[in-house]
Amino acid sequence: MTKVNDAPSWKEGGEVPLPADFGFGGGEAVDWKDHAAEFAKGLVEMSVEFGRGCRDVVKQSVLTKDSYVMRNFGEPCAKFCARLRFLNEYLPEDRDPVHAWSVIFSVLIVAIAALCVNTGHDSTTPLVKRLYMHPPNASRILLPDGRHLAYQEQGVPADRARFSMISAHPFLSSRLAGIPGLKASLLEEFGIRLVTYDLPGFGESDPHPNRNLQSSALDMLQLSYAVGVTDKFWVLGYSGGSMHAWAALRYIPDRVAGAVMVAPMVNPYETEMTKKERSRIWESWTSQRKLMYVLAHRFPRFLAYFYRRSFLSGKHGQIDKWLSLSLGKRDRALIEEPLFEEFWQRDVEESVRPRIVKPFVEEAVLLVSDWGFSLSDLKIQKKRQGKGIVFWLKSMYSQTEEELTGFLGPIHIWQGMDDKVVPPSMTDFVQRVLPGAMVHKLLYDGHFTYFYFCDECHKQIFTTIFGNP
Repeated sequence: MTKVNDAPSWKEGGEVPLPADFGFGGGEAVDWKDHAAEFAKGLVEMSVEFGRGCRDVVKQSVLTKDSYVMRNFGEPCAKFCARLRFLNEYLPEDRDPVHAWSVIFSVLIVAIAALCVNTGHDSTTPLVKRLYMHPPNASRILLPDGRHLAYQEQGVPADRARFSMISAHPFLSSRLAGIPGLKASLLEEFGIRLVTYDLPGFGESDPHPNRNLQSSALDMLQLSYAVGVTDKFWVLGYSGGSMHAWAALRYIPDRVAGAVMVAPMVNPYETEMTKKERSRIWESWTSQRKLMYVLAHRFPRFLAYFYRRSFLSGKHGQIDKWLSLSLGKRDRALIEEPLFEEFWQRDVEESVRPRIVKPFVEEAVLLVSDWGFSLSDLKIQKKRQGKGIVFWLKSMYSQTEEELTGFLGPIHIWQGMDDKVVPPSMTDFVQRVLPGAMVHKLLYDGHFTYFYFCDECHKQIFTTIFGNP
């Protein structure tokens, strides 16, 4: 009883002695690495025994003389193995050939599978180039409604210009585009002054609260007055930017001398198209591009999701991927050239400067919505007179000439026959509704090859509309 009473108790503050064998208190700390190693060894032994069991099952069920496999394939395999028996001489003497060759073939299969995976998926991660926002440097004018419009001038000054051209850029572009690769010496030779501008919400131009094609034509008109274009000017439209050129011909025809259209885009839902014409146009586009037009026409709010994941993501990408383009061989070769890539990336950086999705959605919707006019309205025709005997008598005895409606100036269209972005069938429709338009068909050119970085092509365009310098 004395030993029990003399033993230290918990209440007296003493520590409870624990056996060192359990690893508590005064025992040595347990080495968890040893436990992990023992567990791994046990797992390996279990795997080996499982493999041996599977081998025995195969021997007893598949490799017996009476099995289906041995009856049909046993003799041919024995002959084949007999021919390759000379390879056993290269094996170590203390190794079982069956076991050795099994290991060799297993390693070979794993190696081949690894090579296939590596070649099928490029292990090198391409460097993703991020968009760079350049400092603002555009010239800007103040419009009557308080907005600013950014523009750029090329060529000869206003006091020496023989011809003036104003160009609106296409989708995902900016005032920097103009005519890509156009040489200043060529503009000087012909005496041309080229003015390009950022559409509302693009580049350094302020957005428009209620944008439509009529307001676009009025912006072009105000720009011409602000930069000192006193005479009539030519409008230049390329690809999707052509709809702004069409609008100028409709709403400000008295200020326009003529039109230059390269691969001009029209509304793919144009009501004047026949069913056959519409089918020929739509069948040339990729499924994703068709989807973009359908969304713009029916569900424009969904476009913002796709735009934010592509050109508004802050990273550079390929033009055909971003715009869902199907390109011909020559166009494909051109967009892969460093000169085109550098130009395209700089143009995109300027286009998305505001980082606002609304202007891009508006531009896409404008193309597929009601323009407020039809291309047939530009056709030259006699102005309709009133009905009744009074108007008939006036026409009989009046000496005034009959008035003409439509756009009276020349319209030149250049269309690549290998263009898969704006298919030739679209220009065929334009030629049907505007028989007075002069169409220049380019047999081997696509969407980009005639307009981008082609000195001879640029000179041919100017010579056609302005004559020899």
